[in-house]
Amino acid sequence: MKLVVGLAGASGSIYAARFLRALSEVEGETYITASPAALRIFSEEYETKVESAEDILSFVETKWETKPKHKFHVRNFFDIGSDIASGSNRWDAMVVVPCSMKTVASMSQGLTENLIERAADVSLKERRRLIVVPRETPYNRIHLKNLLALDEAGAIILPASPGFYQMPKTLDDLGDFIAGRIFNLLGIDQTLYPKWVG
Repeated sequence: MKLVVGLAGASGSIYAARFLRALSEVEGETYITASPAALRIFSEEYETKVESAEDILSFVETKWETKPKHKFHVRNFFDIGSDIASGSNRWDAMVVVPCSMKTVASMSQGLTENLIERAADVSLKERRRLIVVPRETPYNRIHLKNLLALDEAGAIILPASPGFYQMPKTLDDLGDFIAGRIFNLLGIDQTLYPKWVG
């Protein structure tokens, strides 16, 4: 599977980190980009210093001692001329995790001022799966209208609202729940949390 992953500037770096950790363990290829706000928030929430998407990938690999099977290609957030800015290049799906309300607003209105917004626009116009993981609470009417517009355009909205039936013991367990839900939507088998058996 070939993916595009964007990290936008919302709280919830744990969701991106645990998704990338899990993704690193499956065969495939991902183009990744992170906004300056995402880098700042990741640094604050993990009490570390990251200045690029490469730094985030290195942090994830070191913290959880992953041995990546997955191939990651980092792309500059400001490069709207990047390969993933064009529908002539193919990928199976795009995930924006976490997703800020600013990015939701831009994507819902077709604005393409950075690489996350442009790749999302390409995903929608080419009818590729776009999974958006918003992290905000509460939602105001503008947020809800923008999320609905994205849904109507074909995106899948997966709020960062972890369940608790899997009896989480750590914050990582909550991150893994959302990562597992993303995997389900991508059609990737996951063992990040137990399936509900009733």
